[in-house]
Amino acid sequence: MSEEAPITPSTLARLGQFDTPTICNVIELFEVRPRDRGYMDHRIRCAFPDMAPMVGLAATAAFRSAGLPSGKDVYGSLEDQIEVFEELDGPPVVVYQDLDDPPAAAVFGEVMCTTYRAFGAVGLVTNGAGRDLDQVRAVDFPVFTGSTISAHGYCRTLHVGLQVRVGGLVVDQGDLLHGDRNGVTSIPRSIASEAAEAAGEFTAAEAIVLDYLNGPGAKTRKGFSEAAAESDAAVARLRADLGARRSGSPKRER
Repeated sequence: MSEEAPITPSTLARLGQFDTPTICNVIELFEVRPRDRGYMDHRIRCAFPDMAPMVGLAATAAFRSAGLPSGKDVYGSLEDQIEVFEELDGPPVVVYQDLDDPPAAAVFGEVMCTTYRAFGAVGLVTNGAGRDLDQVRAVDFPVFTGSTISAHGYCRTLHVGLQVRVGGLVVDQGDLLHGDRNGVTSIPRSIASEAAEAAGEFTAAEAIVLDYLNGPGAKTRKGFSEAAAESDAAVARLRADLGARRSGSPKRER
């Protein structure tokens, strides 16, 4: 698990007010990782696009459903996962890596998701398959999957709390995740609180162009160029302010 400072409930709530693309854009302002890293790829899709953004801390596990099992099946491992939930400093997001290629059966269904939700989890992400989607929707539990399969096969959990790789993203226990209908991204814990505060400022800067485009009257290239330049300048000031805050320098005058 990450040794970064704890994530506060207020930070999680603030992050949940914004969509995942906005969070990705804000992360870029901090220049803490390359822009083509840190998020899951197109194989991981939101099963319930109408649900609010999911924000929580990764509770990792590995799964397999092909071949005859040895040891605990997936239901027998639920207590192990719940125990790991208690080690997190925020609401869990179950992150299951399905090691079968291609997936042989469903990773999750109604019983598992209802159990996770009852013990505080706020969502599930897997490169494998899901089932019982109507029932999972009914308990208001966000899930992100690679596919759907009707049967559970010889489902079993191989380990909990260890590093996994889902949708091209390496996920460690305790990583901060944000997901919505657009996909799933990680948020470096070292910038989480600052990113939560900066998201509103970034949205306001972006709105300068959108307000011009959606406003009354005929649009001109000159008007668009001026709005775009004003928006870019606002983003540049925000980036500079974030850099100054992190370095301990005084905040730049607007």
